[in-house]
Formats: sequence, structure tokens, C-alpha cells
Amino acid sequence: ASAPPAPAYPPSRIVDVVHVLHGVPVQDPYRWLEDGESDEVQAWTAAQNAFARAELAKLPERDALLKRFRELYDIERVGAPLQRGGRHFWPKKSVGQEKEAVHWRQGKAGEPKVLLDPNAWSQDGSVSLGSWLPSWDGRYVAYQVKKNNADEATLEIIDVATGKKLPEVLEGAKYADRTAMAWDGKSAGIYYVKVPPLSRRISAADRPGLAEIRYHALGADPAGDRLVRDATRDPKTFHQVAASRDGRWLIATVQHGWVSTDVYIQDLRAGKKAEWKPLIKAQPHIYLVEPHRDNLYILTDDGAPNYRVFRADPRDPARDRWVEVVPERRDEKLDRLEIVGNRLGLVYLKDVSARLEMRELDGSPAYEVKLPGIGSVPALHGEPESDEAYFTFESFTLPPEIHELSVPTGRTEVAYRTQVPVDTAAYTTEQVFVTSKDGARVPMFVLQRKDARRDGAAPAVLYGYGGFSMALTPSFWSKAYPWLERGGLFAIANLRGGGEYGETWHRAGMRHSKQNVFDDVIAAAEHLVRQGYTRPDRLVIEGRSNGGLLVGAAITQRPDLFKVALCQVPLMDMVRYHLFGSGKTWIEEYGWADDPDDFRALIGYSPYHRVRSGTAYPSLLVMSVDSDDRVDPMHARKFTAALQAASTGGPALLRTQEKAGHGGGDRVQSLVEELADAYAFALSQIAR
Repeated sequence: ASAPPAPAYPPSRIVDVVHVLHGVPVQDPYRWLEDGESDEVQAWTAAQNAFARAELAKLPERDALLKRFRELYDIERVGAPLQRGGRHFWPKKSVGQEKEAVHWRQGKAGEPKVLLDPNAWSQDGSVSLGSWLPSWDGRYVAYQVKKNNADEATLEIIDVATGKKLPEVLEGAKYADRTAMAWDGKSAGIYYVKVPPLSRRISAADRPGLAEIRYHALGADPAGDRLVRDATRDPKTFHQVAASRDGRWLIATVQHGWVSTDVYIQDLRAGKKAEWKPLIKAQPHIYLVEPHRDNLYILTDDGAPNYRVFRADPRDPARDRWVEVVPERRDEKLDRLEIVGNRLGLVYLKDVSARLEMRELDGSPAYEVKLPGIGSVPALHGEPESDEAYFTFESFTLPPEIHELSVPTGRTEVAYRTQVPVDTAAYTTEQVFVTSKDGARVPMFVLQRKDARRDGAAPAVLYGYGGFSMALTPSFWSKAYPWLERGGLFAIANLRGGGEYGETWHRAGMRHSKQNVFDDVIAAAEHLVRQGYTRPDRLVIEGRSNGGLLVGAAITQRPDLFKVALCQVPLMDMVRYHLFGSGKTWIEEYGWADDPDDFRALIGYSPYHRVRSGTAYPSLLVMSVDSDDRVDPMHARKFTAALQAASTGGPALLRTQEKAGHGGGDRVQSLVEELADAYAFALSQIAR
């Protein structure tokens, strides 16, 4: 059959730019699309967005999908409570609300009250709530305020009892999430990570290395906030900060990508003589530190790729003085450590499914918490000294539940069940294992109706990520159900580069081994076809961010294997990614083109550079946003332009969401419109 006529895309000019790197000429015909501030690029982006939305608005399934996604996402959602000073704090979205608000109550039985409601912060929904953290005594909450749900943020503080905001606004709080802010022991002030503003001398790519730890005393002028730890001057690093509940120990962590951390401690009781002492540094391992009762509990992959726990005395912190309290398990990854009720709460992953175990502080077993089945424990919250804790459990066919846990006895009780309008009993989840190109055994979850037939006719979505040690554990994917209701199949591949099987699994999919990730997803797709789940002409690949890179690599390496590609806020130009957004913080994960060995690996898979004219690529919908200060939208622009010029296959559309950051818009309406466009596009292309 002859190729369909190419759509009448808005024009994209081609420039003759060739950059010679390590003796290799690298063509870059759409270099001009990197400058998002230029009038020409903004006009091009607007034209592409208008063209895409006009095409998407015509799709026959869009309105029905929009209605169904609204039913699935405009529901009541509640998060597990944090306890501080006898008060409970939790996120909640009510039916009809566009965004989650933060609620609080006095104790378990107090009257719930709204504390922070971003729904009321702006008429157009452009002001967003980021991370938030109550003080130890529960009197205050510090919280990030963001414009367009971008990473850029200010830090503000509210008095819980009065509901009045304190006058100070702390600028430069882009990285001040819960790992990068910490209340002092008296709840009189807060330590936070601060970055300087962008300027002619300070680029977005260099800002992470200029992050400092500062201390803000409540009521003081933020301009005088005390410098606690200076910047590293290394843009490949992040700063984090934590403090012990009694206010004695301050902990600073320097994170080198997602592969190693340096940890420093300070005894604040020393007053003006307090100085930083290294707990551990210059080791190729991750060290996550929880202070409790003048001890440090350290979750690490040091000598244990599946992680183990040490206890250290901060007064005598030498590495050879650490005591192992929880040894590594060869068949399970120790994914998380929380101290609740004077016990160690340990979340393990075994073949991607969670297990929750409680141990005494010396590491001796207490009990295993019985979970409802195969699934995830995304949250475990409790006071270090309190008998009461809460955890969230969910799976592909079980919406999130909040369970109350009696830490002394191990008894659990369901405190909240999310109600979603889906008959989950009609669906089933199967875990399969596929063999990748090099023989690696790669797990994949397959969701479908119980009465589904394996005749190759099912439209299938294959979702993946494969990076930064992030595990795709079994979660309730509301967005999968409209697809399943139309006879489809939804598959989630647990690719190398993720954290499903510890640090060995992560490192097998990063830097010079990144191609393994793409081989894994190709093997997963081939398995779905070979086993009769679907056919290439009915197969959709989907991914976001690093998963968008996955999509770009998969369709440029195996365009014959997929019919449709849904690609959200992606990385696509891996030769120049480090010059934009937060790119330099990912150098440990990907490498960078300045290094000749890294360059050879990057140019080998960089999707933008692998586009070949005259190739029938899958139909492509690239979903970008206008306020992404993490992954620069230049990746989406350049790749779309290249594919529009080169492909003899399906259409290539670029949709840009307004008032949205890397995580998308935080309004329900923005989310459901994006999902309706994506899946209506996929269904329309499969039907061709």
C-alpha cells in the first residue's frame, strides 16, 4: 500500500549546523528550535499546538474518553496522614475540586479543617502547591508555592491554629522538597536548600551546583537567612538536609546523580563551635540516613546491591564503627526504611511486589505486616515514638487504601478506601518474564479483561521508564481502564535502569549500558506479539520524561514494531541535553558528550540523531508543556520537527499544555484532556 499523504504541518526551516565532536560530525538541522525565548520559536510552537489540537478535536472517541476520564479522576482522594505534635495532616481532593488541598485535625477524632487550598490561590489555576512539611510540634507547616506547577518555587509558612500565613517568603526554593527542608528541634525555624535566581551569569543548567543550605528563623527577614553549608559548585550534584527530632543533629547530603551520596553531620549542641564532619564521602554508593535517639540508621547499597541497614553513633561515626542491623537479602530489594513506634519499618520488593516488615531497633525481627496481595506500599507514616502508624496499599486492580497499623501488636485496620467507578472484578493482572537481547530476565505486568482472547486483535499499550533507580510497582492506573473497557490490553515493563532489583539492576541500564533498557522494551513488545496478545499494527508504546527517551529510542530503532507512540515531556537530543534545564544533574545517569566514551554511547541511541528520512515511523503524539524547567521542551520541538520532515508513516503531532510544568498540569481538567487526546489519537491510528 502507498504511504498516506503527509499532513500539512506548519513549516519548519532547516539550518546547516554541523558540530564536530571527537572527530565525528553531528548534524543539528533544528538547532534554532532550542531557543524557547525567541519570537520565531514561540510562533512555531503555537502553530504546531494549534495544528495538533485541531486534529485531536476531530477524533471520534475523544468526547467519550474525556467524559470517562473525568469520572475516573474527579473523585475523592485521600493520602495517608502525617502526625506531628498530636495533629494529623493529610492531602485530600474532594469531588468537584481541581487540586488536592492539605487538611488537618487535632488527634484521630478531631474535626477536619482545610489548611492549604491551592484551588483558591488563582482564578486560572496557575498557582500550585508543591511539597509541604509540618513542624515537629505541629504548630506550623512550610510549603512550596509554584507557578504553573513548574519546579521553580518559593517557600512559605502557615500557622496551623490560626490559618494565617507568616509574612516571610523564602525565595529560591526550587529544590526544597521534603528531602531538602528540615525543622529545627524547637520548631522555631527551618533549614532549607536555596538556589540563586537565573541571571546572565547563572544558567538553568548550572544552578543545582549553586544550591546552599540556609537556616530561616521564623519571623526574621529571609534576606538575612544564615548560611549553614556552602554550595558545591558542581552542577552534577544536589544538596539535601535533615535534622534529628531533638534538634541535636543536622545532616547534609550531597547527591551525585542517582549513584552515590556524601553525608556530613553537625552537632548543633556545640553552638558556634559546631562544624561539619564527614559521615561518609567519595564512595560509589547511596547512603540514606535516618536519625533517631542519638543513633543514625543508614540504608545503603554499600557492599549490598539489594541494600542493608547500618546503625552508627554520630559521636563516633567512623565507617569501621558502623554496626549492621539489617543484612542484605539476595532475593529481595530493601526499598525503604522508616522509623515508626521505635521500630524499623522496612518495605521490601520481591519481583516488584511490596512486602512490609517491622523490626526492632537492633534489627531483630518483630513481625511481617499482612498485605492484601501483590501490590505497592507507596507511603508509610508514623511518629518515631508513637504506637500509631499508617500505610497506603494499592495494586493494579485495587484502588489505594489507607491502613492504620498498631506498631506494638501488628494489627491493621482499613481507615480509608478510595472509591473508583470501575468494576475491577472484571479484570486480571498477570506477571510475565521476557528474555532480553543479552539473556536478562525482565518482568512485565499485563492487565486485561478476564475473558480476553489471545488472538492478536487486542489494541495494546506498553508503558515503560527504565532509569534513575525508579521502580514501577503495581499501582492503580485509573488511566488504563478506558483502554481496557474498549477491549484493550495495558502492559507495564520493569526495565533495567529502574530500582526493581536493586543497584545492580539500575546500573545495568545507565550510562554505557543504557542500550539495555531499549533492548528490554523491544523484547517486551516482541513477547506481546509472539504470545498472541497483540500485533505490531495494534501496539502503542508510551512513556514520560526518561520514559519519553525510551519511546524515542524504541521507535527510531524498531519503527516496524509499533503503530503509535505517545511521548510525554521527553529527552530526545542526548548530545546536548546537559546544556538545558536540570540536565547536568543527570550526567551520572547518562554520561555526557564532552567525554569521548560517553559520546559514543549517547550518539548510538540519541533519538533525534537517529531519525532517517524515508522511514515509516509510527504515528507520534508528543505532549509537551510550556513551563518545564526540568526537561527543556526543546527536546520535544526538535524531535517533532525531525520526524515530520522524515517520516513516511503516520502523523507526528506536537501538543503543548499551557500553565503546566514537567509533572503536567495539577488540575484534573488538564489531566483528563491530555489523557483523552492521547488515547483517542492512539485508537484512531490503530483503526486506520
